[in-house]
Amino acid sequence: MAKAMPDQKSGDAATAAANPLEFHVYGPRNLSSISWKDLLSSSWKNANYRRMVIACFIQGAYLLELDRQEKRDERTGLAPQWWRPFKYRLAQVLVDERDGSIYGAVLEWDHQAALSDYIPFRPTRAPVAVVALRGTLLKAPTFRRDVVDDLRFLAWDSLKGSVRFAGALAALRDAARRFGVGNVCVGGHSLGAGFALQVGKALAKERVFVECHVFNPPSVSLAMSLRGFVETAGELWGRARAWIPYVGSQPAADTSGGNAGHSESEARASLAQSGMGRWLPYLYINTNDYICCHYSDAAGGTATVAVDSGGGNGGGKAGAATMLAVSKGPSKFLAAHGLEQWWANDVELQVALNHSKLIDRQLRSLYAAPPAALRARS
Repeated sequence: MAKAMPDQKSGDAATAAANPLEFHVYGPRNLSSISWKDLLSSSWKNANYRRMVIACFIQGAYLLELDRQEKRDERTGLAPQWWRPFKYRLAQVLVDERDGSIYGAVLEWDHQAALSDYIPFRPTRAPVAVVALRGTLLKAPTFRRDVVDDLRFLAWDSLKGSVRFAGALAALRDAARRFGVGNVCVGGHSLGAGFALQVGKALAKERVFVECHVFNPPSVSLAMSLRGFVETAGELWGRARAWIPYVGSQPAADTSGGNAGHSESEARASLAQSGMGRWLPYLYINTNDYICCHYSDAAGGTATVAVDSGGGNGGGKAGAATMLAVSKGPSKFLAAHGLEQWWANDVELQVALNHSKLIDRQLRSLYAAPPAALRARS
């Protein structure tokens, strides 16, 4: 900005030299930066704005690792461009101790940067801290460890044995302790979405309900397929038994007085009222992406749990996890799995369904009463 107006030739050269991953080249076109106007009407209240900004933060996590690989320093790095316009700063880098790669970042509200633009306090619903987790990078320095975790999920439908799971869980738990649960959120894309979902669920089991945004989460694993087969076989066997006549004996008497089903539902309702199960993640799915498309498989029922009506202190009402699917957007696999579609201005989303088989399975453990509790009530 020190020079006046560059001539057309130098301007074209500067444009040509711009890195294609720079925020002003690759990022959202019409997404406004935070300004004093947000003190009157916060952009963070808008669900689309929230989705787009968190997607930008996750892109910043990808670029932190690419900056490291390409030896870009703090001055020349691309990653800060993806959070600075929204008045956030890098507070912590999440590093995989196995290979030194960066798999995530903790971003915090930058009070000083906000003050310089006459924003004395944080806009309504803007989180104090965001934990952003990247997905798989097909680059030599991090390819091995990324794929190991991909295979871990494929084999076991779990990432809990990973170093990254422990690091992300510790970072999110620390942020929730320092700033309060309602001021923190976690987001991830692809493999990072798998980590975000499982880390969020782990904290939910501790009754720490952190807002969770997951983009293109993995939905295919051998363990899950086997579990689904066993559940289907059990359901078919149950139906078959109902049609088999009893020979030489009468059905065993119902010693519970017909209240077993009621006791289970009452136990679940009691847990929901006490706060269990209020963790309801936001999922962003493109059904043309075969990595995450199985989240759109419908189930006969859903994990209906208590969701806060906005106050944050009880008074929950029945609800289900929010799943948004692309109704107008990329259709080819690579683009359908890409993160950039989630900050695009022309993407059209719709609520996919309220009865997702995978979400039902993942949330079930949050509100299901332990066997001892059920026996005590029966």
